[in-house]
Amino acid sequence: MAKFASNEVLDAALAVVAGANRMLLLAGQPAGYAAAMAGALAETAMLPADFTLTAGSGGARRLTVAARSGLVAQAAGTADHVALVDGAGQRLLYVTTCPDQPLIVGGSLQVASWQVEIGAPL
Repeated sequence: MAKFASNEVLDAALAVVAGANRMLLLAGQPAGYAAAMAGALAETAMLPADFTLTAGSGGARRLTVAARSGLVAQAAGTADHVALVDGAGQRLLYVTTCPDQPLIVGGSLQVASWQVEIGAPL
């Protein structure tokens, strides 16, 4: 029996991720929203224009998160995770890994563009 999920279903899940209003750089994966906010080594505001929804590979849907530059580290550590959060709803929406970036307080950094992809059902 074949399986199917319409693009609207997949896009709705990605729309929740695209509702993030902050991007955080962290040392390790946070357990939840409060841990992410407390552990943020750097952060930046996100706007709807920072997210682009497109077709992915093999029937998947892809959300591209825009690159960010000129961020300033607010704490020292090695950033190895990026999180998207909804500050108004106090929700941790998405966490992924990133290349290690050693940070010093006041140092500048950048985050390359990255994607979240949801595939068609298997």
